[in-house]
Amino acid sequence: MGMIGKILAVAALAAAGADAQAVNYDLYPGERVVGKNFSYTVPAGKSSLEDIASHVNLGLTNVMEANPHIDPYLPTPGTVLLIPHQLILPNTVHAGIVINSAEMRLYYYPAGSDQVVVLPIGIGQLGKDTPVNWVTKVERKKAGPTWTPSAKVRAEYAAEGEILPAVVPAGKDNPMGLYALYVGRMYAIHGTNASFGIGLRVSHGCIRLRDADIEWLFNNVPVNTRVEFINEPIKATVEPDGSKYLEVHQPLSTTFSELNSNDDVDFHHIPQDVLSIIESPDVDQSVVTKALVERKGVPVKINGFSF
Repeated sequence: MGMIGKILAVAALAAAGADAQAVNYDLYPGERVVGKNFSYTVPAGKSSLEDIASHVNLGLTNVMEANPHIDPYLPTPGTVLLIPHQLILPNTVHAGIVINSAEMRLYYYPAGSDQVVVLPIGIGQLGKDTPVNWVTKVERKKAGPTWTPSAKVRAEYAAEGEILPAVVPAGKDNPMGLYALYVGRMYAIHGTNASFGIGLRVSHGCIRLRDADIEWLFNNVPVNTRVEFINEPIKATVEPDGSKYLEVHQPLSTTFSELNSNDDVDFHHIPQDVLSIIESPDVDQSVVTKALVERKGVPVKINGFSF
């Protein structure tokens, strides 16, 4: 997306917090809108949006989408931010792990539980994309993972002046962090040794989490847990009371021209289940249009208004 360069610069300058905690949402039959948004006042001193995102357990992109006109480097103290902790659950099987690349969130539905745990993630760079439309499982888990970079990856690092060993040993300097859940044969859900990257496209295709979040997953997700990868920037739902909601995120760039452009990425495809909701006769199309333009990543009620 067009703001990716600015996002990366903000993240690289920020010192990430270590206070992230898993966010649990209660589940109720037939309901897909969960959680509540809240306000956060930027404190005095030097705080970037990356610092704040880490503190409220969101990815940087989540906070920037919801607060598009705020200086991400040094937001003015006293500024009131919207913290987007309300969301629409993805329209897929609510079991195991669901990874939605478009909103850079991981959903975990513990077996036998009436809750879902939602965590912010970093995903693959353009050209090294995280998989989509893929169902697999957690094959194995490892505390203290090593990293065996491919020859191509080692060449990329060498071009930047950093020489990687054939195997990067476990420890605090390992890019995979301190814990890993291996999915399929080529990908992992893992931690990081960086102080940024959550809510960004920065990995070589794997899923990256903050230290506290990957440790929580490692301790709570069993081997053989179902894992589904999706790419769903637009979500819509009809709730049991008839209320209709639309949640729109900036879609992921699919070309480098899109990535480097300042223009918004086009929606190349809107799923039929979303169209059937937003084209309903009782929906206010002006509200739909506004949500599609603003792309703030929060659920917006689109029906039930008095005219």
